[in-house]
Amino acid sequence: MARLGRWELALDSAMRTSIRTLLLVALAVLVVLGQSSPASAHRNDESYLYLDVGDSNLSGRVEMPYRDMRSELGLQIAGSADDLLAEFEANLDTLQAYADENISLGAGGVAWRLDFEGVELLFEDQGSNSNGLGYAVLPFTVELSEPIVPQVLEVTFTPFLEEIPDRNNITLVSNDWKRGVFEEETNELLIHTADSPSGTIDLGNASQWTNFRASIDLGVDHIRTGPDHVFFILVLLLPAVLVLVAARWRPSPSFGYSLLRIVFVATMFTIAHSITFTLAGLDYLPLPPSKLTETVIALSIVLAALHNLRPIFGHKEWLFAFVFGLFHGMGFAGLVEDLDINRTTQLVSLLGRNVGIEIAQLIIILLTFPLLFLLRRTRVYIPAFTVVSVGLAAVSGLWVIERVFEVNLHINGLVDRAIEWPRALWGMLALTAIAAVYQEIERRAGRLLPVVAHDSLRGVSPSSDWEDQESEDAPPVLQG
Repeated sequence: MARLGRWELALDSAMRTSIRTLLLVALAVLVVLGQSSPASAHRNDESYLYLDVGDSNLSGRVEMPYRDMRSELGLQIAGSADDLLAEFEANLDTLQAYADENISLGAGGVAWRLDFEGVELLFEDQGSNSNGLGYAVLPFTVELSEPIVPQVLEVTFTPFLEEIPDRNNITLVSNDWKRGVFEEETNELLIHTADSPSGTIDLGNASQWTNFRASIDLGVDHIRTGPDHVFFILVLLLPAVLVLVAARWRPSPSFGYSLLRIVFVATMFTIAHSITFTLAGLDYLPLPPSKLTETVIALSIVLAALHNLRPIFGHKEWLFAFVFGLFHGMGFAGLVEDLDINRTTQLVSLLGRNVGIEIAQLIIILLTFPLLFLLRRTRVYIPAFTVVSVGLAAVSGLWVIERVFEVNLHINGLVDRAIEWPRALWGMLALTAIAAVYQEIERRAGRLLPVVAHDSLRGVSPSSDWEDQESEDAPPVLQG
């Protein structure tokens, strides 16, 4: 008994050290990755020129404010979005001609031809244009006179500079994969004025390492801002600290056992989504319609959550992770579906995004697992486990309805606020601290639930199913 007591004390000490280490790692990594630059907003008194740089192609878009087009081009620009779009389309030749006259892109003294492609709307106040603010967006492609995009571009951009005093325009590079620029709206490369309407942009040297690092950031950000992927990981984490005994969930025997279980589940998810993500990103696997993919992703959360409540497949969360991970990979592949870059750049970007997704997934595990493990032996965990599983199933069920019937039930807004960064980080750390205090109180009061004995875990292997767990030869439990 003395030896057993010393062993238990050593295990308890190791567990506490592991938890502290995981929390410190999670905090450090999350604080670093949580730094984000604020997105810039349009001022409604400037025109914008965005450039998308590929290996051998250049495209972009012009954004001109409604108020300037009203005063200088004689457009009404009033009514609903449909009314505005109809007016722009009726005057499309005028808009494109004006934009073409006021833009010059080239290199080495040679100006390239711009081919405009329709018109789109951009509202600063989404859902309402009663304040008259917004932009007409004119996409275009560039006919280059050379096989690759040169490093230095010559740009002239003058919409409304002569007509309206003290007006500025801005040129930005929104995408340049080899230089690590993705959907950038805060990097003002050129400011055009009436006195200085032209300038040059030095794109800098292309670097696959820069591409790789920026792609990692995108992968992390996709998970951080993708609540359905976060929910799927969470719903698989919930039972990782439990063991199925006689068709009932019981606290797992140790920190290491639980951690190995979730590592195995996470590995299956990683393998599965990496397969489809990579194959689709390299055009070897045709992507199904995004509506189908996103619906299956939401449905995967529902099924995994319901399996938590009635685990008919036993400890086979890894199977859910692998099968539905294939569809999650197709969802990730939407990130790279339209990459207009060469195969090498594409491979580097795919690898970087995959690494970023794995980092974000690991962060979620590091942040959540200590909380779950601390609570697993308390009286509140199984009720909370049930409530959270039902809640995740309900929210994801509403996502299924939204995506199948193409209706907006306003679920995303509520969920986004709940997991908003860095609020979710500090909230989870606070909950973990509270859980540590509560667990210690319950331990001292002798109210912690017994754990399943290590020696009997062969009877509850990951391949065990529901019927196996209902046998009378259930594993014994040990009092902590």
